[in-house]
Amino acid sequence: MNLQAPQTGDQGATHTADATTAEESFAIQKEQAKFDSKAATEVAMQNTLLTPRFYTTDFDELDAIDVSPVRKDWDKLIAQMEADPNKGHFKKNEDWDHVDWDGMDPALRKEFIDFLISSCTAEFSGCVLYKEMKRRGSNSDITQLFQLMARDEARHAGFINDALREAGVAVNLGFLTQKKKYTYFRPKFIYYATYLSEKIGYARYITIFRHLEEHPEHRFHPIFKWFQEWCNDEFSHGEAFALLMKTDPKLTRGRNVLWIKFFLTAVYATMYVRDHQRPAFHKALGVDPDWYAHEVFTKTSELTKQIFPITLDIEHRKWQPTLVKLQRANVDLDAARKQGGVMGFVKKLSAQARAASAFATLYFIPTQKHQVPDSTRLEPAY
Repeated sequence: MNLQAPQTGDQGATHTADATTAEESFAIQKEQAKFDSKAATEVAMQNTLLTPRFYTTDFDELDAIDVSPVRKDWDKLIAQMEADPNKGHFKKNEDWDHVDWDGMDPALRKEFIDFLISSCTAEFSGCVLYKEMKRRGSNSDITQLFQLMARDEARHAGFINDALREAGVAVNLGFLTQKKKYTYFRPKFIYYATYLSEKIGYARYITIFRHLEEHPEHRFHPIFKWFQEWCNDEFSHGEAFALLMKTDPKLTRGRNVLWIKFFLTAVYATMYVRDHQRPAFHKALGVDPDWYAHEVFTKTSELTKQIFPITLDIEHRKWQPTLVKLQRANVDLDAARKQGGVMGFVKKLSAQARAASAFATLYFIPTQKHQVPDSTRLEPAY
């Protein structure tokens, strides 16, 4: 996939916030790439269990989707996205406070930059996938949706990169598009994973936004002021994937419920472990990572009832202690990799076995079942 010059929309756009297509945003990012940081791009290029990945799928299967069973809700969602309420929003204005990067605590600076790079990569990963779906398809319903979602994700990634440039780093997004490894997922796995990514993204951002509304003294960076509009885009994208799954009832029934359980467990566990790698970041926000995780899991579980017939039992007596075991195993695994040698290898195998055991324990906690509503459509309520 190569970057292309803008073909549609506002040809005069000079900022990703004003771009009306993903192609336009890509072209703007390409111009800025000369200023981007090699180190930040290398971080974004990493492929581990905890880093955002780039995905590809069976585009012909996606193109064959018939949205007729959900036409009424589909048209409402598309009209809402076409109205483009956030055009021009994702750029600095008078509300963007000065950031003293040089005076920032070194541990906080490191973790916050890691958070921004990870967020930028995740947003751009979605943009690349959606843009490719749009490029390869001929189904007007599907290509229109993915064009709109690619537009939103490109804006988010560009906005985060603007914030990173103030710290003297930024991700070369065009380089990522061409060089980062792509992971193949069957379409149904794309639905489960991306739907959860969008909904948990909403829950994460709105939880931080509401917390900082109550405790503005912990807002150490202005980007948090933009989180409400940002997470509302994530919410809309999740709604789209819920409707896509609704077109085929088999996706949320029978053996596929086991896959839903797997993705729920994997997404929750990954978030918990990753967030506990950033203690200085959460301390600066005035947030306890365990409290934050539980708040996000609670919100996400409520939201996913719109389409998934199960939720994880996050109140189960084994849930929290097992997450802690998984997180400790991950810490030991990282230490073992850094140690190297024979002893490092032995410790790595031990940590991997403990992590696998912890994940299996989480997976086999009984789920909570419920009736899926006739209509999936929700509005942001948090």
